[in-house]
Amino acid sequence: MIIRKQAFPRAALIGNPSDGYYGKTIAFVFDNYAAQVMLYETPELNLVPSLRDQPSFANVRDLVHDVGVYGYYGGIRLLKASIKRFVQYCDEHNIALHKNNFTMRYGTTIPNRLGLAGSSAIITACIRALQEFYGVEISLPELANLILAVETDELGIDAGLQDRVAQAYNVPVFMDFDRQHMEEFGYGIYKEITIPDDLNLFVAFRTDLAEGSEILHSRLREDYNNRVPAVLDAIQEWAHLTDLVAEALCRKDYPAIEKCLRRNFELRCEVCSTTVSTKNRRMVELANSLGAAAKLTGSGGAVIGIYHDEKHFDALKDLFGENQIEIVKPNIVTGGVVQADW
Repeated sequence: MIIRKQAFPRAALIGNPSDGYYGKTIAFVFDNYAAQVMLYETPELNLVPSLRDQPSFANVRDLVHDVGVYGYYGGIRLLKASIKRFVQYCDEHNIALHKNNFTMRYGTTIPNRLGLAGSSAIITACIRALQEFYGVEISLPELANLILAVETDELGIDAGLQDRVAQAYNVPVFMDFDRQHMEEFGYGIYKEITIPDDLNLFVAFRTDLAEGSEILHSRLREDYNNRVPAVLDAIQEWAHLTDLVAEALCRKDYPAIEKCLRRNFELRCEVCSTTVSTKNRRMVELANSLGAAAKLTGSGGAVIGIYHDEKHFDALKDLFGENQIEIVKPNIVTGGVVQADW
């Protein structure tokens, strides 16, 4: 038996990066790209390296390029950490695991280190495969927590729950990380929502920019822990913007959503100025120059925005293309099977 699972990149529509600070966000996953994991039973446990794990290079320039695209660590560490944490979860919940071994391989088409939750997508697909192999049921809120624990506890990556919730639920989700609810239940209040088909969203990302999410979160976490007033106020405002967008989605008030997206980015620049690079600002500025509201959809490297019609999208595509920026219309996932096709 061959088990194939996949998970998709996440786009944060509003509220980020407040998810790690008892805030509120709306996010969804889209299947234009995917991280895929294949698992099949073998005599020994084996993890097969992928492109980002290569140890050999043509020359020093090739190595430098590889580090720029993938960072210093490949995907095998994500698989190892996921398996370790999954086994710990099962032990903690007295879930017996059979002793059969497996070979696991992975692949991904998600643009790397651009704030699209590519690493957590690999982890999500990995744990889904392990669940099927061992016949283990995990509730969606617990699954999101488990995915986050792989990154924060095992790999030391400072991150929030938003990406993992969207990828675990596989639908657009309104997330309220209310402190009292989090402390009592261990997870937030998650509500499936509908994003209207006629809300014309785009996701754009630089093809010449890659940076890890830990850069943003480590600095924001420090300011939050030090109770910097501006940061505390920003988190409250991001949560308020999320409420406003949720209401606007229900009544299809798209100009109101555009206004909130613009404010989300302005606020990000006000309190995270040192982590919003010139190239990140440039993407939003280019969108604004054509009248398209846009904001960072993650830690950096990619933006989400609203276009008005096909002519508007084509103009954005041309302008972005001239500046080494790729743009796509996200195919929003609304649930269903997560079986991979490879």
